[in-house]
Amino acid sequence: MRELDAAGITEPCLRASYVRARELHAANGRTYFLATLLLPPWKRPHVNALYGFARYADDLVDDLDARLSDSERAAALRAWAERFLTALRTGTPADDSQPPTGEVSVLPATIHTIRRFALDPEHFASFLASMAMDLTVTEYATWQDLLGYMHGSAAVIGLQMVPLLEPIDDSALPYARDLGLAFQLANFIRDVGEDLRRGRVYLPAESLDLFGVTRERLAAGVVDGPVRRLLAFEISRARELFRCAEPGIRLLHPTSRDCVRTAFVLYRAILDEVERADYQVLDRRVSVATRRRLAVAGPALLRARQARRRDHATTDARAVSGGRAGAQRSSRPPR
Repeated sequence: MRELDAAGITEPCLRASYVRARELHAANGRTYFLATLLLPPWKRPHVNALYGFARYADDLVDDLDARLSDSERAAALRAWAERFLTALRTGTPADDSQPPTGEVSVLPATIHTIRRFALDPEHFASFLASMAMDLTVTEYATWQDLLGYMHGSAAVIGLQMVPLLEPIDDSALPYARDLGLAFQLANFIRDVGEDLRRGRVYLPAESLDLFGVTRERLAAGVVDGPVRRLLAFEISRARELFRCAEPGIRLLHPTSRDCVRTAFVLYRAILDEVERADYQVLDRRVSVATRRRLAVAGPALLRARQARRRDHATTDARAVSGGRAGAQRSSRPPR
């Protein structure tokens, strides 16, 4: 695969792991996968690895043996997470930390990406802790309580991504955190009905109380005035997070900006679609139309190609002049 060649990934088993991660990303993350295609080819496998890991862990939470009690399922997830974190910290074989399923493991690619970019292992520990919460916690009393969960399930994913996107400096980190929160809150709003059928309500109980909405009212599936006002309130909160995050896009390397901008626009468009559907999210899943995705991604693809050409020209000019190319960082494969 050209992307793996561009990233300098040659070992067959490792390539297979990256391919598996890409398959998970393509199948389950349509919006972000589309945006990832705007990155330089060498960056894409690493984004796929992080998404594939998150997708696998999330699926593991939802697919653990239903015959097990909640405490047994939580213990099984903790054991898997501990094996992964031990492999990450000690360098033991990554495959040992994934249950045998007959499928190629995404973990070798994940650990390779973590080490290549010196990602903070604590971000992954926080993510796995939030995944464990999904097995035992079914609602959150306050926005602050929900933020505690979202720190691990969303904010740290934004922080994991930053080194791959080559920020100007660490000032990009708070913006990445807010963008991760904005993406997830948009998903929570879109998926209220779907999450409820899994036994979870992510919108804070204090928000439900503010508008006189109960869990039972949501379960009835009727979108009335109080439910609309509740969703409109949470949409305004999500839009504020998007506003706070947007300035951070310019703090990324030019070859990364169109990817993040595209994801930004399309995730924010989820909120528009919820409003356009008159907030009917209890019995259906609204989505951004393919034509709108293409209308956003098409021009961005042209800009991304231009940014890559400029980056290559700058790198080549510095190499000719004898200077060290700023873009030729230790995490980048040689051109």
